[in-house]
Amino acid sequence: MNTESGTMMGLHDSGQMLADPGQDIRGRKVQDRDGNDVGKVDDLLVDTEHQKVRLLRVEHGGLFGIGATPVFIPVEAVERVTDDEVGIDRSRIQVADAPPYDPELVDRDEYFNKLYNYYGYAPYWSPGYIPPSRGFFR
Repeated sequence: MNTESGTMMGLHDSGQMLADPGQDIRGRKVQDRDGNDVGKVDDLLVDTEHQKVRLLRVEHGGLFGIGATPVFIPVEAVERVTDDEVGIDRSRIQVADAPPYDPELVDRDEYFNKLYNYYGYAPYWSPGYIPPSRGFFR
């Protein structure tokens, strides 16, 4: 995925590993700020220019994994990580109402700008971006 910041690629598709294997949270449950299940981390989107994880791809909804749809959550939303789960600072409803991703998008920059704006975070490529001071992916 090319964006204003360069290319973002799913860790799964890149064939690469994270420098710190402890940051590979794929497969862990995602819980909202109230402890409700949101879904499961399916993949991590990596900014290939800076080699940093920028977004979680979370399989959300469906029944027993069937019919689940992917949603993207900026890493700035991650509050805590345990061996089994990832806690985010947003509600399950907010995640469900996030702008949907369509792999056939023509303007990915517009989508990612809208996504960061929806969650209330400045995009990491914007002037004056400040990396998260809390959370797992500083």
